[in-house]
Amino acid sequence: MSTAQSSTKSRPTFVATYRLQLTADFTFADAAAQIPHIRSLGVSHLYLSPIGTAMAGSTHGYDWVPPPEVAEVLGGIDGLRALRRAATDAGLGIIVDIVPNHTGVEDPRQNPWWWDVLTYGSASEFAHQFDIDWAPDNGADGRIALPVLGTPDDVEALTLETNDSGTTELGFYEHRFPLAPDTDTTSPQTAHDGQAYRLVAWDSGLIGYRRFFAVNGLAGMRQEDPAVYAATHTMVHRLVTEDLVDGLRVDHPDGLTDPMGYLEQLRADLGDDRLLLIEKVLSVDEDLDPALPVDGTTGYEALRVLDGVFVDAGTVETFTDLHLRITGNAGDRDWIDTAEHAIKLGTLDEMFPADRARLSRAIRQAARDAGDTDATAVPAADLDAAIGEVVASLGVYRADYPTLRPRLSATFDEVRDRLPELGSAIRLIADAVASDGEPSARLAQVCGATTAKSVEDCLFYRTARLVSLQEVGGDPGRFGTSVAEFHEFNVARARTWPGSMTTLSTHDTKRGEDVRARIGLLSRYPGQWSTLVESMVSTTPAPDAVTGLFLLQNIVGVWPLDGSPDASVRERLHDFTTKAIREAALVTSWTDSDDEMESAIHRWLDDVLDGPVGAAITALIDTMRADIVDVCVAHKALGLLVPGFGDIYQGTEWFEDTLVDPDNRRPVDFGQSLDHPKTAVVAAALALRRDHPTSFGADGGYTPVYPTGPAADEVVAFGRGTDVMVLVARTRITDSEAAATVVELPEGRWVSRTTTDEFSGSLSMASAFAHGPVALLELLD
Repeated sequence: MSTAQSSTKSRPTFVATYRLQLTADFTFADAAAQIPHIRSLGVSHLYLSPIGTAMAGSTHGYDWVPPPEVAEVLGGIDGLRALRRAATDAGLGIIVDIVPNHTGVEDPRQNPWWWDVLTYGSASEFAHQFDIDWAPDNGADGRIALPVLGTPDDVEALTLETNDSGTTELGFYEHRFPLAPDTDTTSPQTAHDGQAYRLVAWDSGLIGYRRFFAVNGLAGMRQEDPAVYAATHTMVHRLVTEDLVDGLRVDHPDGLTDPMGYLEQLRADLGDDRLLLIEKVLSVDEDLDPALPVDGTTGYEALRVLDGVFVDAGTVETFTDLHLRITGNAGDRDWIDTAEHAIKLGTLDEMFPADRARLSRAIRQAARDAGDTDATAVPAADLDAAIGEVVASLGVYRADYPTLRPRLSATFDEVRDRLPELGSAIRLIADAVASDGEPSARLAQVCGATTAKSVEDCLFYRTARLVSLQEVGGDPGRFGTSVAEFHEFNVARARTWPGSMTTLSTHDTKRGEDVRARIGLLSRYPGQWSTLVESMVSTTPAPDAVTGLFLLQNIVGVWPLDGSPDASVRERLHDFTTKAIREAALVTSWTDSDDEMESAIHRWLDDVLDGPVGAAITALIDTMRADIVDVCVAHKALGLLVPGFGDIYQGTEWFEDTLVDPDNRRPVDFGQSLDHPKTAVVAAALALRRDHPTSFGADGGYTPVYPTGPAADEVVAFGRGTDVMVLVARTRITDSEAAATVVELPEGRWVSRTTTDEFSGSLSMASAFAHGPVALLELLD
């Protein structure tokens, strides 16, 4: 791929993006139709979900299939060109989501590269594209293990099928697989035995290729191979050559063998004038490696801080005690750390034994190459146990980035000290990953996949102290974020990653921004929340205690501001319940469902919605209504005005009530009224950013401002540049406290962006928040 050509056009300054989920039912043309509305908000860029050809019927586009081309169901390349023209005419840029880590293989017929590999095995011209385990001792005699059977005996259910072209294929119910040339088709079983692949039971622990997490339908690609990179980035090359995009968002780079090398190549191809963001989940004590050639992340770390600052940490004991009384555990830092460690060990055993086996083989091979006598002396069980302990103890997705290498070494030492009987195995691992070879990359990939499946997709459904904190990149062990911590985070972000995205809702969030904000607001109503929980326990006890406490908060999170849930909300809650209890895997699971328990929980949900608990929720929402509106507005304002640039996920300029995917990807009603408190704050905040580009730019900085007075701790105030001041109320402040709490404004006359009121000197919070929870001030002179 050639180096990117710099555009001679003037590119819009990043003010905010507007994320659109494209599908066959919402195409480039539909996106273009919404440009007037999106532009009226003050947004600078459209932010598009993956635009490549994907599996038929895909609702997200992350299961793209080769060759890489703009999807015809979205409008094809001509449709994208038309959208680019319409966006440019409106002064908007475009950034696009790309997916380098994996490709869709759920239906092999739709992926010509994968089909060819299944047909010809390692002799296929595309064999090097995929991260396939060809080892003779891979458990499938060196073939590609495909986990599609129910049991090993299902081999007897295989059939020979003739497709529309007259070609014979191997069938297993709705599945189809190719046959190599000259295959003996005496019987389906004989045909199967002659292939480069082997169909195995889904629970056999065998998998012949690296996947995206544990999704069998998404096969990992070898982007570390320059030929693979070139073949999979032809569409990106076209987007850049034709100047159809102003930047890219890279999906899950942590899944790659060499994310640093990949991003360096991508940056070289994009050039320096296009934005490059990565979907990187950072732990609380992890910083993005400064050596990465990117502008920043997509903002999950900011989401964690923005959510947390609206939580009242002073009520933590009430919520902890309630959780202990209802569920039998405190749901606090100690419990979460212990549970996370145990879940990771179980996840590795249950979901990733094949990946661990490849890692083990790579470690032993590295030891043999180095002449290490422990290469074969360390028992397999010890090496597996040591790998598990390292993965479970590391605390980050992957630790092979330069700044995280010391953390990996410290983890080796900690495990060795805690479990000295694994000392030889730990030394074997440490020596093998000391350099950037296969063992290091495979350890990183196993760690990332195990962490994601254990934490976001399991632990966060097993605890319920305050579920708004249980979000991608979140840490429910930390009950809220202090104002001082909020300022510290944003000072650092302005200094190190001013080009990062700030997000509140995504296509992957477990709950939408307003749902989380409302649940977080329960921390301001500890007594009422406790009463509601006790009412549930006494009148409508849940079949499982932690499930009941977990679901009750989500029910509160989506309960209408006026009235009761309609049929649509009820249906979505039932869908969410099924996913939540199966992800938690406490009383049922995706692979071993308990129909009786699931039915009992769904009956309980209906009883809650229709009975005394539902009536109590209606009363609670009525009590909280004004605060709900305020916190959602304040939350949105901060997300658009802190360092970085904000992303508005489709529809979140209005109140939203989305739950986990696919609920958060459902169609948006763009016909809603623009006379809305969230829409108003979006427009005001983005107008402020547009009018003060230097203050909100890379060199604008972030200056914490500390009010004085009785409500000082309930105000988040900061300056951007020298001519913008932002004040946000964390909660509703009483009149007397507001009057006695003041901020000393810098010298000059300051005017409110929304009311035109002028201020100077000491500004009381009574004046600042006279018209709502957000005050946006700009210096007149």
